[in-house]
Amino acid sequence: MKTRLRKLLRNSRGAAALEFAIAVPALIVMIWGMFQVALMFQANAGIQQALGEAARAATIFPTPTDTQLQAQITSHKFGVGNGTWATPTITTNAGAGTKTITVSYSQPTDFLFFQGPSITITKSKVVYLSQ
Repeated sequence: MKTRLRKLLRNSRGAAALEFAIAVPALIVMIWGMFQVALMFQANAGIQQALGEAARAATIFPTPTDTQLQAQITSHKFGVGNGTWATPTITTNAGAGTKTITVSYSQPTDFLFFQGPSITITKSKVVYLSQ
């Protein structure tokens, strides 16, 4: 019995396969997590682009209506996947001659074996209106 046990303990056949089976799921989850983070960076860039386009449009004369600015934002957004795109809000401060444009986007994260947190990106720009 002792010699059989010693033979099994010294035998390393199959050790690489066992290590591979343990390491690969963790590696796959980490790579998938990097893709999830990349999706959020892409959504952030798309939201920033749309917000910039709306800010540029708000500075022209005659100033577009809030509905036109919301349509401008929605038409220029990119990179937003399966998340929730909130309707852009535009508040006017007539005394200061500015408009504040705010956009919000929320996306759940998925790490294959478990659900991650829902991440919300909110961006705002203050636009000085032409007089």
